[in-house]
Amino acid sequence: MPVFIHDIATSIPPFSNDQQQIREVMKEHIGSDRKTQAIIHRIYSQSGIERRHSVIEDFTANEKGTLFFNGKAKTDPGTAARNKVYEKESRKLFVDVARQLLADNPHISSNEITHVITISCTGFFAPGPDYEIVKALKLAPSTQRYHVGFMGCYAAFPAMKMAQSFCISDPDAVVLMVSAELCTLHFQFKNDIDNLLSGSVFADGAAGMLVSSKEPKKQSFKINQFASSLVQKGEKDMAWTIGDSGFDMVLSTYVPDIIRDNLQPSIQPFYDQYELSVKDIDFWAVHPGGRAILDKIEASLQLEPDQISASRNTLAEYGNMSSATVLYVLKQLLDAKLSADQNILSMAFGPGLTIESGLLSVYHPN
Repeated sequence: MPVFIHDIATSIPPFSNDQQQIREVMKEHIGSDRKTQAIIHRIYSQSGIERRHSVIEDFTANEKGTLFFNGKAKTDPGTAARNKVYEKESRKLFVDVARQLLADNPHISSNEITHVITISCTGFFAPGPDYEIVKALKLAPSTQRYHVGFMGCYAAFPAMKMAQSFCISDPDAVVLMVSAELCTLHFQFKNDIDNLLSGSVFADGAAGMLVSSKEPKKQSFKINQFASSLVQKGEKDMAWTIGDSGFDMVLSTYVPDIIRDNLQPSIQPFYDQYELSVKDIDFWAVHPGGRAILDKIEASLQLEPDQISASRNTLAEYGNMSSATVLYVLKQLLDAKLSADQNILSMAFGPGLTIESGLLSVYHPN
C-alpha cells in the first residue's frame, strides 16, 4: 500500500538577523582576544548562511535581549530559565504548523486526524506539544499521540517511519507530524571551536507534514523506503547533552569527512532494492548541517549544483534548525514544478554518528 506525504508546512519565529550582524555580536561578547575574533570572523563569513531566526531578541542590535546579553550585560542563564522560554515559544510554533497543514488541505478534516507525532530535542514539557496540538485544533480525544525527543538533527526520519507504519497498518490513518526546534536558546558563552561552530549555524524554526495512504489531490511525495546507518567512530564528534547552563553540543570539524566516508554504504540499500545508481536520483534533499557537509556530499557524488540547491538555499535562508531543517528542504522541492516519478533521496545526520535517509518519488494525481 503506497503512503504519501500530502503537504509540508513551515513556521519561523518573529526575530531574524543577518549572519554578518550576528558575527559582530559574537565578536563583541565572545571574542576575548584578537585571535578568537579572527576565528569567529572566518567561521561566520564562510558559513554559507545569510540569515537566521530566533525566538529571542538577544542577537539583534537593539538591546532588548532578555536571556543572554540583556542589553550590555552578559548573563549565563541556567537550563530551567532557557527551558521556560522553550515551553512558551515552542507551543506557538507547533500549533501554527499544525493549523497550516489543515487549512491548506481542505480535503482532510480535523476529525480525520488519527495520529499526532511531535519532534524536538531543544526542550521538554508535559503535557507536551502533542497535547497542545490536539487541544488547539480540537482533534478527537482518542487521537494517538507520540513524541520523538532528543534524537537530534535526524529525528524527522524516525518520525516519518512511524507515520508510514501507522498508515500501512491502518488504511484510514492520517498522521499529523510536526517538528519544532529552538536551538538558539542553548547558546553558550564559550570560545572553544565546538561552541563557536555550533553558535554559527544553529537557528530556530518549525515544520511538519501530513501523511496518509489516501490519494493526494495535488503534487506530493510517495514514500518508498528508509535506511539507517550508525558510524560508531563518530560517536564523540557529534553529541548533545543536558548541562546546568542549557544543552551542550559537541560538533567537531571531522563530521563532514566522517559523513563523506560513510555515505556510500548508507545509501547502497536503496540502490540494491530499486536497481538504482546515483544517476537515477534526480534531487538530493540533504540536511544542511553546515556548508562543509554539503560541499563534501556534492563533490563525493559528483552532483550537479541544482540537484542539491534546495539544501543550500535552506542553509542560506534559515541556518541549521536541527530536526526541522530537512523538512524545509523537502518543502522547497514539493513546491517546485517536478515531473512525476522523479526520485528524491533525502538524508540527515545526528549524534551517534547516525545517518538516516529516505527514498521518495514525485506523485501527480490522475
